[in-house]
Amino acid sequence: MKYKIALFLILIFALQSCQNENEKRLAENAKEAKKKEKIFNNINKAWIFIDEPINEVSEQNIKTWTEWRDFIKEIGDKPRKTIGAFQKKSTAISKKAMALSTSIPNEFNQPAIKSRISVLITKVKMMDLFIHLNQIPDDKVAFLIGEINKELVALERQMDKIVERSKVPKEQGEEDFLKMLDTTRAIPNASVPIDPNLAKVE
Repeated sequence: MKYKIALFLILIFALQSCQNENEKRLAENAKEAKKKEKIFNNINKAWIFIDEPINEVSEQNIKTWTEWRDFIKEIGDKPRKTIGAFQKKSTAISKKAMALSTSIPNEFNQPAIKSRISVLITKVKMMDLFIHLNQIPDDKVAFLIGEINKELVALERQMDKIVERSKVPKEQGEEDFLKMLDTTRAIPNASVPIDPNLAKVE
């Protein structure tokens, strides 16, 4: 009889313990779901890219520079519903950003544009990295979206400057002067061998 009572008490205690574990697990799951929802809402709210050209030059580039057009279109399509959708979109944006550096039009193939594109790519890749972490730092993702927008504006303004500069007529002889400044065209400094038979000055 004592054994039956002890067994009954152990059984009640085990069931109570399991129930407490289930309640604890459910509470943790609810807490995690709430946290994920908050992260999603923060990223969803911050996910606003400048996908409209800010000047005429950028508008022209959309017509003529395929990779630029694809990149602008990619950042303009906002994902919906899940964090997974944002992660996929971030990866797609990263790929389109990488393509920019491999196809710069001749008139923009200059160090200033290359460096701006390089910075833009770095920030897009950082955003892609953060959004794929297990614990997504939504504040960093939101910050990087702002930084990417700043880089987009800076890049478009730089392209505009280059086009405006090309419209200014060059003065006579300026082209030759610029060629002389170009160190890549300089004649290599070859030392002339000294003739040992020449008379020495004492």
